[in-house]
Parts: sequence; structure tokens; C-alpha cells
Amino acid sequence: MGAKSSSVSRPRTFSTSDNPSEGQTNVVRTRSYSNAASSSIGGSRSTLTFWPISGVKCPICSKNVLPDDIEVHLVLCLTRPRLHYNEDVLTEPKGECVICLEDLNTGDKIARLPCLCIYHKQCIDEWFKVNRVCPEHPD
Repeated sequence: MGAKSSSVSRPRTFSTSDNPSEGQTNVVRTRSYSNAASSSIGGSRSTLTFWPISGVKCPICSKNVLPDDIEVHLVLCLTRPRLHYNEDVLTEPKGECVICLEDLNTGDKIARLPCLCIYHKQCIDEWFKVNRVCPEHPD
């Protein structure tokens, strides 16, 4: 009896650390195999994809997410509402803005987030163009 052929791709995953002494990071290699004919000669098709073990960097929040979870994570990042803040003018110095690392001085226009963190208004506006979370409380 012969083996049953199938045209369904079956991903196979394995990890490797071929030569850790060269400072390479460990990666997961994924290979998809297909028994479907890809040419008139009847050859098989295979693809090789490399994923870092640490995950894929989300372009919205910059977190590393596992490849299997990236689609759900992106939907959550894109649908998460932007944080709202109160605008104010400082009446006394309040330390430093952790975004620009400059002092928060009397008279500076600031933004106070719901978590009570304060930043220069201009700094947090720029931060929110890339991130939708407090710089000090990302989760």
C-alpha cells in the first residue's frame, strides 16, 4: 500500500543554537511543506521562515509578542482608546519629565494622566503618536 498524499501544508517548528559561541540569538525556524505539485516536473514546495524566540515587536506599543499572538495583540492595540489627560500649568517645580529628561519647571504647560503621572504637554503629545500608554505604566 502506498502513502496517502495530501496538499495540506503542515508547519514544522524546531529551535536551534548552531553556534552559540558566536553571539547568535536563538531563533525558531518554521518550515512549511506541501506535497502539491508546484511545477510541471512535479516538485514540492517548501518555505523557511525565521522568528526570534523573544517574539515580534509590535509597531504600535513596541512590546515583543509571540508570532502566534501578534494578530490579536494588534487588534487590541489599535482599538485601545488613547489616554485622556488634564492640561495644567505648573505652579512649582516637579522633578523631571521622563520623556525628554528635562526639568518640569514653574510655568511649564503639563499634562496629568489618569495615573497622576505628569509630563510636558508637548512631550506626551509626541509620545501618544507612537504609544497609547503612560511611559511609566505601560501595562
